[in-house]
Amino acid sequence: MMIQVNQLRDSVIETQQVLLAEWNRFLHHDKYQTSAANLAAYIGLRRHDLRDLQTQLTHIGLSSLGRSEAHALATLDAVLGALKLMSGAAVENCGLTAARLNMQQQQQLLVQHTSELFKQDGHTTVLMVTLPVEAADNYTLIHEMLVSGMGCARINCAHDNAAQWLKMVDNIRHASKETGRHCQILFDLGGPKLRTGAMMPGPAILHIKIQRDEYGHTLQPASLILDGSTNPGYAATPEGAPARLSVPAKWLRQLKPGQRISFRDLRKRKREFLVSQRLSATEVSVTCKEGAYLAPGTVLKLHGGTSSHKALEHTALSGDFIAPPAHILLKQGETLLLTRAQTPGQAETRDKTGDIITPGHIPCTEPAVFDFLRAGQAAWIDDGRIACLIKQIDEHGAWLHITQARASGDKIGPDKGLNFPNSALDLPALSKKDLQDLDFAAHYADLIGLSFVQRGEDLDLLQTELEKRKISHLGVIAKIETRAALKNLPEIIIRGAGRGAFGIMIARGDLAVEIGYERLAEIQEEMLWLCEAAHVPVIWATQVLESLIKQNLPSRAEITDAAMSVRAECVMLNKGSFVVHGMTVINDILSRMHGHLDKKTAQYRALHW
Repeated sequence: MMIQVNQLRDSVIETQQVLLAEWNRFLHHDKYQTSAANLAAYIGLRRHDLRDLQTQLTHIGLSSLGRSEAHALATLDAVLGALKLMSGAAVENCGLTAARLNMQQQQQLLVQHTSELFKQDGHTTVLMVTLPVEAADNYTLIHEMLVSGMGCARINCAHDNAAQWLKMVDNIRHASKETGRHCQILFDLGGPKLRTGAMMPGPAILHIKIQRDEYGHTLQPASLILDGSTNPGYAATPEGAPARLSVPAKWLRQLKPGQRISFRDLRKRKREFLVSQRLSATEVSVTCKEGAYLAPGTVLKLHGGTSSHKALEHTALSGDFIAPPAHILLKQGETLLLTRAQTPGQAETRDKTGDIITPGHIPCTEPAVFDFLRAGQAAWIDDGRIACLIKQIDEHGAWLHITQARASGDKIGPDKGLNFPNSALDLPALSKKDLQDLDFAAHYADLIGLSFVQRGEDLDLLQTELEKRKISHLGVIAKIETRAALKNLPEIIIRGAGRGAFGIMIARGDLAVEIGYERLAEIQEEMLWLCEAAHVPVIWATQVLESLIKQNLPSRAEITDAAMSVRAECVMLNKGSFVVHGMTVINDILSRMHGHLDKKTAQYRALHW
C-alpha cells in the first residue's frame, strides 16, 4: 500500500507542476502561491479514482483522504508517515510533524481569506442579504437587519436605481455606526442577464385577492393602502408590498380606524373596506374580506364619519392606476416567439374554444443572444419552470415550442429568466450598463459581484475596469451560473484570487437549469471541494429559506438545505416580507450546525441520549 500511495503522490506532484506552470502568470501577489499550489495538487489527486485505496486505508484505521481539500499533499504525507510508522520506522523519520504543521497552516488560509473578503471573523458563517427597494426609505428595516446579523448587504444592480442605492448605502452606514456592527456592501453587477423584456400593459384593474382554505373560507382579509399623495395606485408586488389605491387627499384625511368604506366593484358586487390604521398623512391601511375588481373611478362611500360636512364629501372616486403588464399563457405543445425587437410583447389571441389564433410574443433583453442560438437547442423560462425547444431562428427571433408546462398552463410576463444550456453563448461579461453602475459603485462599494462569468478572461476585464476607477483593492465575487463557468472554474479562481480578496457565489438557481436539477447536489458539492482546496470562500445562494422569507411558511426541504449551508463561508438570503424573521431562523440553524459540521468533517460533540 505504501508503494501505491507513493506513486499517487508522485503523480499529484507532476500534475501540480504542470498546472502551476500554466497559472503562474496570473498570480499577481506572492501570498496566494501556497493556495494555488494546493488547488493544483488537489486537482491532481482527484484525477484518480481513489475508492479502492480509500477502502484499504479505512480498514487499517488511517485517513481515507476524504478530507484532504485544504491540504492535499500534506494529507498524503501524513498517510505515508503513518504507513512508515506501522512498518516499524522510527517516529523522527516519518515526517508526521511536518505534515501536521502544513495541514494546520493551510487550513488557516481559508479562514484568513474569508476574513480579508468580508472583514469579519473568518471562523463564522457570514450572512448576506439582498436589499429590497424598501431599504432605501425604511431605515428601521436596515437597522433590524444589522441587529439580526447581516454581515454583508447585497445591492442588486439589475434592480432599482442609483438614487435608491445611495439611500440604501446611507442607511447601512448610519445603522452600522448606531449598532456598532460592521457590514460590507456588495454591488452585484447585473451582467448580460437573459430575461424576458417588457409587455404591453394589461387592463388598469386592481384585483383584490383573498387567501382561502380548501373549503373556501377566508384565511385572512386582504390588506391594501389608500394613497392620497396623488401618485397612481398599483398592484401588490412579488416581494409582498401591499397594493395601493389612489384617492383624494382631502377625503383621506377624514378616515379613522374602525370606519367602513363601501363600493361596488366591476362585477357590480357590494364590497367593503375596513379602515385599520393611519400610516402617515397620506397613507391609510385598510382590509377587505372579499375579493374584488376595481377600476379608476370606482365610487367609495365612507360610513361612520363624524364630520359635519355634506354627505357628498363622504364620497370619493378612486384615482389613476398603473396597469400591470399583460401576461402570456403557455401550454404544452404551443408556441412562443422570443423577439429580437425590443418593442413590448403581447399576449396570445385565442378563439372562443381557447385555441390560439396568433401566438404570444415577448422580447429578449439581450438581442445579441440570437447569434448563438440554433434550431433544436433547449430553452428554459422562469428559472426552469417552462421547458422549450427552439424550432426556428429567423429575422423576427426564436420560435419556441413549449415542451413542459403545467396542464392548466403557466403564465409569463416581463423580467423572467431565460436559459439556453445547450448554446455556446459568447456574451461580454460587462455591459454598458454594468460600466455605468461600476462608476457609481466605485464611491460606495466594499465588494463587487460579477454576474454571468464564463471564463478567466472575464475576471481580467473586470480588473482592468477596477484599475481605471482606482478601486482595484476591492474584493470581487464571481457568480457561477453557467456550464461554461463550471468547466472553467479553476482558471476563474486563479485569475480572481491571484489578484486579491476573492469569493465564489454558487448561483444554484441558474446553475440547476443549466446542468439539470438532478445534478445540482453533486455539482454544488464538487464546487465546495474545489473552493476549499483553493482556500476561497463560498457564498451559498439562491432560494435559501425562500418560502419562509416570502410567505412565512418554511418547508422541511428548505430547512435541511439551510442546514447544509453551514459548509459555505457565507449564506445569501433574498428579499421578502419576512426576511428579518428568516435571518433569525438561519442564525439559529447555523449556530446549531456549527457544533455538528466543519466543512466535510463531522464534529462529535456529546449527545444527551
